[in-house]
Amino acid sequence: MDQPTLTLRNNEERRLRAGHLWVFSNEVDIKKTPLTGFAPGQSAVVTASRGRPIGVATVNPGSLICARIMDRDPQTVIDTDFFRSRLRDALALRERLYATPHYRLLFSEGDHAPGLVLDRYGDVVVAQLTTAGMDRRREEIVAAIVAELAPKTIIFRNDATIRDLEGLPRGVETVHGPTPDTLTVNEDGAIFEVPALSGQKTGWFYDMRENRTRLCRLTPGRTVLDLFAYAGAFSVRAALAGAAAVTCLDSSETACAMARDNAVRNGVGDKVATVRADAAAFLEACAAEGRTFDVVSLDPPALVKRKKDLEAGLRAYERLNRLAMDVLADDGILMTCSCSQHVDAWELRRVALRAAMAAGRRGQILEQGHQGPDHPAHPAMAETDYLKSFILRLIRP
Repeated sequence: MDQPTLTLRNNEERRLRAGHLWVFSNEVDIKKTPLTGFAPGQSAVVTASRGRPIGVATVNPGSLICARIMDRDPQTVIDTDFFRSRLRDALALRERLYATPHYRLLFSEGDHAPGLVLDRYGDVVVAQLTTAGMDRRREEIVAAIVAELAPKTIIFRNDATIRDLEGLPRGVETVHGPTPDTLTVNEDGAIFEVPALSGQKTGWFYDMRENRTRLCRLTPGRTVLDLFAYAGAFSVRAALAGAAAVTCLDSSETACAMARDNAVRNGVGDKVATVRADAAAFLEACAAEGRTFDVVSLDPPALVKRKKDLEAGLRAYERLNRLAMDVLADDGILMTCSCSQHVDAWELRRVALRAAMAAGRRGQILEQGHQGPDHPAHPAMAETDYLKSFILRLIRP
């Protein structure tokens, strides 16, 4: 099938030749190939200024990222068979990693399908389409999922704010099968339930699974504080791992209720106490009372959503880290995390160091983590390696 051409300006192909998948609107030779000539989501062959093909992409003329490379073969057609192939590749990895079908099945650029995220909850698949190219191929995506997985239900959680940048409407809908009330997660034997249509993101933070596993090794017999706990994933797993007592904090009563239910579901309701509070205010109150914890998990939402907010965001991260250290026992463990794309691992490390010095603590980095292997990072795109974490031991001199 013949596809239109999107031609780049002179020398603008270097980043793409090095493996990156995004084309920015200022890189296009609009005299040769005006962006206004493309419909949102249309496919095109991206070429260098002299006509050499780079790959096939989906185009959105109204977006800063105006094209996303889907395949390096310019003959590729982005149809149901394309998505089936991507799903088979992604599934082969996940089935090597996990014993049960509970994971991120497809991670956008990381799985060479920019704009498409799929999470699997047993026989339910939750999809998020974040680009015009994917939104235009809704039917093909559903057909591919049904053909490869035969799920009972497919839900589109297209309520992410990133769709605004693509000029796409937000919404949540069931596009295949019945709508369940809840999604069930099996994480290393712990069973959780979250709302099917109204939970955060696509329902569960699979990206933190391995970080939770690492930290749980340090919780037996210890008192634990889980900040920004959502549905209690770490709280419940820490209790199951042998923690003496767990305080599970979130600012949302809905989240606290989910965490309580999940603790009871796993037989640790007596060990997990939920607290609805602002994290900073709670930490300040604990410090004033002299209340301490042996292990603290600090996993806040993204505090730097735009590059121009980096300095203010780093100050916010440092304040939270300092407050968390103030309530750590003399020989305590802190896991500090950032899911902000604009905060790299070195910056988070410096945040932790400055907070430790301000708190009068000696720090040791025990482990450094990032998102789990069901969220593979694209080797040419630092943007896809978004989650950073450090597990630190903090000692009073």
